Amino acid sequence: QVQLVESGGGLVQPGGSLRLSCAASGRIPGINVMGWHRQAPGKQRELVASITRSGTPTYADYVKGRFSISSDNAKNTVYLQMNSLKAEDTAEYYCYLHSWYDGKEYWGQGTQVAVSS
Repeated sequence: QVQLVESGGGLVQPGGSLRLSCAASGRIPGINVMGWHRQAPGKQRELVASITRSGTPTYADYVKGRFSISSDNAKNTVYLQMNSLKAEDTAEYYCYLHSWYDGKEYWGQGTQVAVSS
């Protein structure tokens, strides 16, 4: 069984920064991609950023230049550095991984990010 545990969320003022972490554990069936989605109240879940096992990142347009994704393959951990946060970044942030072995996606429970003055 795969477990993804997120941490690092919280309340921050506009313009501030947060760093999210997500550690995968358990019987991890071959990681292809790890990343983050987010879901704001009343909105659909959307991709924020992802990173392949070889280190190639992908970003949603609305976070380019502000967010940075990185990973530590030895620890099966992915990070999301969020800078210049805006009120519209307020959402529940979910970590996921995609397995090349079984083709499945595995999800964490989410961590809340609130940007408010």
